[in-house]
Amino acid sequence: MKRLLPSLRAKKRYLAFELISEMPVSRSDLVKEVMSSASSLLGDVTASECDIKVLGFEDSKGIIQCSHTKVKETRASLATLIRVNGKRATVHILGTSGTIKRATEKFLQNTTFEPKIRIKSKTSEE
Repeated sequence: MKRLLPSLRAKKRYLAFELISEMPVSRSDLVKEVMSSASSLLGDVTASECDIKVLGFEDSKGIIQCSHTKVKETRASLATLIRVNGKRATVHILGTSGTIKRATEKFLQNTTFEPKIRIKSKTSEE
């Protein structure tokens, strides 16, 4: 199967954010709440068009990927997030960028952030 040409791929934007919460939050809890808030505000169809993905989250800072045409909707859905795992929390968007590298350099300069790209493999290694 051939890869898509760059001109045919969906364009993406990257939102650098900071999570302010009462207690430390795990990545899986954050992902669950981000998807829940997007779904409840925008509905399932628009939330899927936003194509929201939490690329990385370390030390209360991270990067979220979304579609370039749905940045406003993504920011609005993140603003509605008020609780993570039952504890009060809010997401503060630091800025938007077209590349992960630029978002990291410009908005997350004091943190060592490397997004973890998960590759699904057929064999499991232990």
